[in-house]
Amino acid sequence: MDHYAGIDVSLECSSVCVVDANGKIVREAKVASEPEALIDWFRSLGFDLARIGLEAGPLSQWLYAAMKQAGLAVELLETRHVSDAFKAMPVKSDRNDARNIAQLMRLGWFRPVHCKSMSAQEIRAMLTARKLVQSKLQDVENSLRGILRGFGLKVGKTTKRSFAARISELVTGHPALEAVAAAMLAVHMVLVREFNSLQKRVRAMSLLDARAKLLMSTPAVGPVISLTYASAIDDPSRLASSKRAGPLFGLTPKKYQSGETDYTGRISKNGDAAVREALYEAAHIIVTKPIKGCAQLKNWAMRIARRGGMNKAKVALARKLAVIMLRMLKDNVPFNPAAKVTAMAA
Repeated sequence: MDHYAGIDVSLECSSVCVVDANGKIVREAKVASEPEALIDWFRSLGFDLARIGLEAGPLSQWLYAAMKQAGLAVELLETRHVSDAFKAMPVKSDRNDARNIAQLMRLGWFRPVHCKSMSAQEIRAMLTARKLVQSKLQDVENSLRGILRGFGLKVGKTTKRSFAARISELVTGHPALEAVAAAMLAVHMVLVREFNSLQKRVRAMSLLDARAKLLMSTPAVGPVISLTYASAIDDPSRLASSKRAGPLFGLTPKKYQSGETDYTGRISKNGDAAVREALYEAAHIIVTKPIKGCAQLKNWAMRIARRGGMNKAKVALARKLAVIMLRMLKDNVPFNPAAKVTAMAA
């Protein structure tokens, strides 16, 4: 008889439940959230497991990779899918979550997700750190502007280099403001230095990564956007069709049909928000800036803009870029603005 297991991962200890093919609970336990402890516990059962499921989360990829390497039939489950399945639970606990995950594995009612490679996780960690430092840098600048505005001191337009000098100039002769500005400008200086350091690292990584370098042949796609997209796709072969890129990153509309009701809504916004943001940024640049090599894409987007508005055009162009870039990765070819025209002529 086949057996199935569910793991509800927590920081220190994970709840584990094993059920048989009939759904009867065979074994339950609390196991340390360490790969070795979980592998040893499953091997001590005395029987093989058809499937082991754990919800995607901060520790899940680490545990999944080790258990997969140990030969266990483990699956990483999509968080939204699991959350929707648990909505009917009257009582939520780690033990009940493990039980329900085990039942999902038994019934086959789950949606597996891709576990990113270590190199992709390292790239995402670098991009996350860069974005965090950038946002804090912006917070410090906005806070200084707001503080001085309360005293009638207007900072106005500045550059990265002139910001500190402008603040020092405005607070001269105000002892209290001089103390505040000195402290915040010291923090600002550190953030600027670290952000520039991370920016250099990101640029170096994009030049060393063959996939990112390939994607940068696309108009308006730079080091950050190319690394964000390449690390999210990780393995292009896992997607059978390039058209899957749109739904993967939540760039396709929701659909609701029941009886006489048939409604098409806004984009689903499922998947990786960072990739969606990066693609939208590239689409915005193509539509609003004079970029070379993207006349076909820009004309296509502007036709949509005339019918449905500029925002819809940018989202549609972002989805199109996602499809094009995935095809580039699958075929290992650079961006070709004349590809469609050549195909039509042939």
